[in-house]
Amino acid sequence: MEALRLIWDESFTGYDFGTGHPMAPVRLLLTSMLARDLGLLSHSGVRVVPTAPADDELLTTVHTPEFIEAVKAASAPDPMTNIAAGLGTPDVPVFRDMHEASARIANASRDIAMAVWRGEAAHGVNIAGGLHHAMAGHASGFCVYNDAAIAIQALLDAGARHVAYVDVDVHHGDGVEKIFWNEPRVMTISLHETGQVLFPGTGYSNDIGGPRAEGNAVNVAFPPGVGDAAWLRSFHAIVPPLLRAFRPDVLVTQHGCDSHVLDPLAHMALSLDCQRASYEALHDLAHEVSGGRWIALGGGGYEVVDVVPRAWAHLIGIAAHAPVDPETEVPRGWRDYVMERFARQAPQRMTDGAQVHYRSWAMGHDPADPVDRAVMATRRAVFPLHGLDPWFD
Repeated sequence: MEALRLIWDESFTGYDFGTGHPMAPVRLLLTSMLARDLGLLSHSGVRVVPTAPADDELLTTVHTPEFIEAVKAASAPDPMTNIAAGLGTPDVPVFRDMHEASARIANASRDIAMAVWRGEAAHGVNIAGGLHHAMAGHASGFCVYNDAAIAIQALLDAGARHVAYVDVDVHHGDGVEKIFWNEPRVMTISLHETGQVLFPGTGYSNDIGGPRAEGNAVNVAFPPGVGDAAWLRSFHAIVPPLLRAFRPDVLVTQHGCDSHVLDPLAHMALSLDCQRASYEALHDLAHEVSGGRWIALGGGGYEVVDVVPRAWAHLIGIAAHAPVDPETEVPRGWRDYVMERFARQAPQRMTDGAQVHYRSWAMGHDPADPVDRAVMATRRAVFPLHGLDPWFD
């Protein structure tokens, strides 16, 4: 069995909304180059494979035929410019071959999900994936086809009884949540900056799922400015107990790194070291609760030099069972490329130098702390529905 199946080829950079758009495809190229230069892509047990675009049959497991036709129309040599189905907006500008580029990312996430489900690989990574805002019938928030939802649905169709989805992007994972809102076989957990200040304006503690799946939609809405210790405390107060109670057959995770303090589109204050710690925790939980079956996807992240490549190189290393020591020097060749292309200094090491520590929830919570209040609101809303005590578990 492969330790890691990584889907990658440079065609993923064809998912390109144009110059000046925050979702710059160079972030994917820089990540793949850094992972290569760190020796991760040639590591024993790692298999790197390409993929083809998804066909309509796969896309319609999640998306409406009308939406797929709208995306195809937007992909023509002279694409439409009117706003339809969420396309042609500043967030989702249309571009030539949009359908093919988006369908390729969707198929990649399905491919790694099936490789993991069939036992061909312990873990699967698609850094181009994690397009979690796309809805069944419209595009949203830089996302056209919802590859995460397509992968989850493929797992269900293949026989998975329970699939858990954990989303650590700074934005609420609204598309995945909405698609599986009333599906008792899926649990979605999203830890994000509050919708009171950040797109998409959703994802509150009382959003807990539909009548058939109450408690299976879980949302932690952070106030702006949350740092490492508070974020990790919250993560460990919510995610491990719920995954242990739900016992998923497969864990699917979304690793948007736009929670970093340098990210230009949000207001959180996490370090790279905190983000790396969350990847390690999710990897460990996959081995604990889902037999090691873990599918890890990319997502947001708009500081494309200092943050995204290092964060996702750490993710690849952890998934390959070859974690990169945070004190590792960033390879000189990669730093030289950054200087040549961007005329800026690249980070020197694979760390921000932060000390990662947090106070356990078992030590009690502080009702005067806005972060603790947010966590407690989520625990009260969903823990009893899983047989857990919101105060102590």
